[in-house]
Order: sequence, then structure tokens, then C-alpha cells
Amino acid sequence: MQLRLKEASDDDVRRAIDLLRPVAQSRDVAFLLNDRPDLAVATGCDGAHVGQDDTKAREARRILGPDLTLGVSCHGSRELAMAAGEDGADYVAFGAFYPTGSKADAPVEAEIDVLEWWHEIMELPSVAIGGITAENCAPLVTAGADFLAVISAVWSHPDGAAAGVRQMNAAIAAAPPAQI
Repeated sequence: MQLRLKEASDDDVRRAIDLLRPVAQSRDVAFLLNDRPDLAVATGCDGAHVGQDDTKAREARRILGPDLTLGVSCHGSRELAMAAGEDGADYVAFGAFYPTGSKADAPVEAEIDVLEWWHEIMELPSVAIGGITAENCAPLVTAGADFLAVISAVWSHPDGAAAGVRQMNAAIAAAPPAQI
């Protein structure tokens, strides 16, 4: 689970962490903070996720130390993903694959073949991000995405978040598996 509160004050982010982190961690779900490895360490998060315009991956790894999780957004770039791995990322995120309402200015800049390529030659897990729903996730699963990052598919599901999770899980299970 990743907490992403781009426009919130540090105090508001800390309050959200204090409320949500214990719930996630009590269920053995890693709790990552977006953009702020320093605040992730200070508040007991399991790690941080940084974008290309945030703390650089190498610096984020230094701040997090060797034991906390580091994820890095790489858009659709193989080069950025390889650099992130060299800089200590525990996973790389590719996207956006589809138009997304949660990041209106995010261009669709990742092609599914980047997931296939990554899956075939790298051991570092990949995350697909951007506009992912139960209806469009199968090609990403089949291409080898290790994880799918979703927001609206769960939180805006007409029957509630639990129904959204069930629908996503069913779609993932029904997708043809990645081929090696």
C-alpha cells in the first residue's frame, strides 16, 4: 500500500500515516510513502516510492538504508529502470499504461512491451501503473507485471472498495500468465 498525498502538509501526512500504517502492517501489507524517504523512516513506514522529479533513487536508498523498500517510477524507460536497479531500487514502476484520472497530467507513455522485456531479462519486480482496471489489466499481467498499482478501480468502485479488490483479484486470476 502506498500513501500518496502530494499537496498535503507534513503534519497531515503524519496523521494519515499514524492512522493507516498500523492497519496495513497488522495485515502484513507493506506501507510505503510516496516521495518522502526521510518521512518514511521517521514514521515507521516500510519504505518509500520516488518519482523522477523526487529524491533521486541513490539518495533515497541511502536514507532508507538496506532494509526498507525502495520503489522508483521509470515511466516507459528501460534506461531509467536499469539505473534505478543499479541505484538500489527494490522494484521499478512503469506507466502510465492507460489514461488516469488520479494524475490528470500524466501522459500515457509506457508500452506493454517494456513489461515483457523487463520480465524476460530482469529479476527485480515491476509494477504497472496508470489507469488500470479489472477490464484492462489482463495484458499487463500476461506481459509479466509483478504488481498492479490501482486507485480508482478499488476506491471508486460503485459497490465499495472491497468489491473493487475482489473484481481486480478475479481479473488478475483470469488473465493468462506471463510466459518466460
